[in-house]
Parts: sequence; structure tokens; C-alpha cells
Amino acid sequence: MRLWKGIHHMTALGADTLLDKLPFATAVITPGRRVLFLNRAMEALTGFSRDEALGLRCDCVLRCSACLDDCPLAEAGEQDKPLSLEGDVINRDRRRLPVRLSLSAVPDETGAPAFYLETLEERPGGIRPALEGGPMSFSRIIGRSPAMERLFETLPAVAQTDSSLLITGETGTGKDVLAEAIHQASPRSKGPFIKVNCGALPESLLESELFGHRKGAFTGAVKDKPGRIQLAEGGTLFLTEVGDLPLPLQVKLLSFLDDRVVYPLGGTSGVVTNVRLIAATHHDLEAAVAAGRFRQDLMFRLNVIRLHLPPLRDRGVDVRLLLDHFLNVCSAQLGKNVRGLDERALATLMGHPYPGNVRELRNIVEYACTMCRGEQVTASDLPAYLKPQSSAPDAARAAEQEQHAAPQADYAELERGRMLKALLEAGGRKGKAAQALGLSRTTFWRKLKSHGLAGEEKP
Repeated sequence: MRLWKGIHHMTALGADTLLDKLPFATAVITPGRRVLFLNRAMEALTGFSRDEALGLRCDCVLRCSACLDDCPLAEAGEQDKPLSLEGDVINRDRRRLPVRLSLSAVPDETGAPAFYLETLEERPGGIRPALEGGPMSFSRIIGRSPAMERLFETLPAVAQTDSSLLITGETGTGKDVLAEAIHQASPRSKGPFIKVNCGALPESLLESELFGHRKGAFTGAVKDKPGRIQLAEGGTLFLTEVGDLPLPLQVKLLSFLDDRVVYPLGGTSGVVTNVRLIAATHHDLEAAVAAGRFRQDLMFRLNVIRLHLPPLRDRGVDVRLLLDHFLNVCSAQLGKNVRGLDERALATLMGHPYPGNVRELRNIVEYACTMCRGEQVTASDLPAYLKPQSSAPDAARAAEQEQHAAPQADYAELERGRMLKALLEAGGRKGKAAQALGLSRTTFWRKLKSHGLAGEEKP
């Protein structure tokens, strides 16, 4: 009974309403290659309304590169399975969008195609070449400087390989974003993307997290647990801050890279895995090798392909490009109507060296958008540390900064004192001290390191 009600409801809704509910851009095309219908997602992607597109040739509306050489409709009509292709479409705003095209023939009662269903799915990792002086982009990364354009040119080939990849660059340059974008553009994009921060966990926890453990391997190991490497099966494992990996674990990671077999803690047999490894660091690994802090053979294994993200101070025109981009993003997220910066604010931001790179620039723009009360960001909306320090009014401002900075310093001292007191009361047992403070062991260990209290002893 419920089945018949469902069929009746579907019929009453109509095909156009059902197609509008689909999350993919979908077009209905006649065998004569004329557009019969566009759903709302396709209207948004192409910029054409369904009324404008009705009856037009499909290649005049969809404008897909896959249609230029050989129309895929004929091939789709001969196959029972959907036809899938990759290409680019140019929308009404003349933007080139990388897409994955799927085409299916819907037969009539004689078996001949009654019409075709064409869906377009935007590929998140594809490069968007610059059009009319605009920036190039790869996923969420944009740039127009020569250094970034050279990087963009290499990314499609890098994404299609399974070779180990090492991403270097200062903190805040976007290494994590680049690693995820490469995964999304790779044949492994349907698999998991597992990230592990090698600098955020103590050695004993990191080994278990990476390689897993068997029941009874140590106190508290009440059941088998797969490691992050196994969880990344079929996908990508991203080791960020790999330069902080302890030396004993470097040996174990090297062994894994050699044979792709994981040996969990307490286990006697290995597990064969199919995982691509991407690593990133802001350290100079060659210097770490020379100092004996990093194994040279591991560096060679990770360094099959190396990509370097330049610091923002070396990206020239990208500073203004990113300023405008983040201004639009933050303004929309905050529900404001901030349209630009006045001359003084712009001069200050263009002259800043950005030691924190893109992350610092984004945070500055977010702060300025939050403080801005009009349509233009002014110098007074910028964070205090960016404001000029030489004039008399600015001297007062500097005093105000010190006043604001003091509580932060006080808070750090207060937190350090609380952790010392908790450790003392717990008799030096870190797990009990973390519990007393309401913190996880990982967070407690990270805070110990940040306050210089971790020492050489393991938790």
C-alpha cells in the first residue's frame, strides 16, 4: 500500500520537480541534440535559465570541451551503462569550470533513446586557468604570481601519481590545503584522506595512532585497534609536521614505505595496505639530517616528489588578490556589506611582511571585517599590532596594546601554574593530572610541550 502511495506521489510531483531535487547539475536532451530541460543546479552552473535554453542546441548551452571533438551522445546511446568523461565547461560568465560529465540514454518502448540525461559534477581539484586577467586556482588555492602559476602547472601530473610527496614551506603557507586538494584531484579521491599531526602527539601515542595495536599490547589495550595507515586504505595518508617525528618511529615509517606492510603494536603478522603518503614540514629537512635529528634514508623516501609553497612576501601580486578574496569571503560569512579598504588601510596591509603568511592575512581580514562598521575597512579596523607606532596618538595606542597583551601573558603563567599544581597533586602521573584539569591526554601533553614542561619523560 505504501509502495503505491509512493508511486502516486512521484507521479503527482512531476519529473521537473524530481530533477530539481537532485544535487547534481542535470540536463534532459533530445536525440536531436536540443535542450528539453535544465534543473536548478544546471541553471546555476551554466548561467542559463531553463526557458532560455529550451530548444537550443545542447553544445550552445553546456559548452563542454568533451563535445567539441566528438559528440558523446551517439556513444551513450549504444551503451547500457552511463558514459563518464572529464572536461571543462565555460559558463555564461566565461568562467572555465573543470567537470566530470555523465551521460545516460533513456530508451522508449522500442529500445531507441527517447532522451538523454546529462549530469555535470564540478571537480574540486581541477585547475581553473585564468580568464580575462583573473587568477588561476586549484581547489581553494588561488594565485597569479609566477611562482604559484609554475606550481599550478605541475599539480595535475602530481595528483595522478602514487609516488610519495613532500610539501615544504613556512607555517601558514597552505600545506594542509594543498595536500587535501591533491588528494581530491587524484584517482584516490573516493577514498579517505587521513591527516596525522606528528608534532601534536607523544611518541608512545603516535606509534599506536599510526600503526594500530593488538589486544593486550599494553595496559588499556582491551581490543584490536587499526591505525591511521589502515584507516587510509585506498586513499591518502597525510603526515603533517613530519620533521617532528621521533627517530624510533622514523625507522618504522621507513620500513612501511619499503614494503607497504603495517605491523600493529603487539602483533606478529603484518597487514598489506594500499595507501599514498603525503608528508609536509616547515623544517629544513637537510639541516635536520645534518644535525642527526632526521634519517637521511627516510628523507629520500619521502622526497620522491617535492613541492615548495613560497612565503607570501615572495608572491607579489597575490597579496592584493588574497586580500580581495578573503574580504569577499569574510564579508559574506559575517553577513556584512564590506566592499573594500581605504587608502591608509590598504597601504598598511600591502606593506606588512606577513611572517604568518596566508593564515595571518586571512585572520587580519576576518578581524577587520568584524570591526568594520561601514562599507570600507579603515586603518582603525585593523589589529593593533599593524597600526603605526611613531606618532603621539600611536604611543597611546602602543600602551593600550601592552595593556591588552598583559592579560595574555598572565593567562599563560596562570595555565602553567595550574598544570604544575595538578602534576604535583597527582604525584607526577600525567593521566591523573589531565583528568583533574578536565583535559584529554593529548591536549594535556600538547600544553606541557608548549610550556616547556614535557621534558624527556614519556607520559
